[in-house]
Amino acid sequence: MTSLRLFLVACIVGGVGGFIGSVVGSAFGKEALFAGGFLGGVAVAPLSARIARWRRWIEPRQYWPTTAGAAVGFIVTATIAVNTLSSPVGPILAASLTGIGAIVGARSGPR
Repeated sequence: MTSLRLFLVACIVGGVGGFIGSVVGSAFGKEALFAGGFLGGVAVAPLSARIARWRRWIEPRQYWPTTAGAAVGFIVTATIAVNTLSSPVGPILAASLTGIGAIVGARSGPR
């Protein structure tokens, strides 16, 4: 059950971070919109892990692996989403990779 919660939090927080980064970046042009989205999603990856730690879904020593997993998952997500903008399926399916990355990171960290 905690894996599902971590998955959902990482997906939502990553999506919100990507959205806010895109909004800020759009003020500086099209290229900055995409760069802002990437940076925003990666920047909030520690927040996903912080929430998971606060809720005791992960141990303190799993914080950094969870953060790294969520960040890498978001980068893959954003890359797939940007390259499949013409179809709604790609971005929707890719959004799950942030949560999957957080779970993989948490499980690969020290126990």
